[in-house]
Amino acid sequence: MTTEQFEYWSLTIGVGVLIVFMFFIIYDLGKKSNAGKFGNFILFLALGLGMAGYLIKVILQYYME
Repeated sequence: MTTEQFEYWSLTIGVGVLIVFMFFIIYDLGKKSNAGKFGNFILFLALGLGMAGYLIKVILQYYME
């Protein structure tokens, strides 16, 4: 495995783990604040848009190459 391959896979896996962890943080925030179903939806929508934008960027880059 070359250095370039190692960096690519570690970045991909590391960012994926970070995104999953951030979704857990959003879920825990909604649970601890007793936000309810609609409140959790708003939390995931508002706070998850940044992560969704990053995922869309990665997918677009993959298809453009």
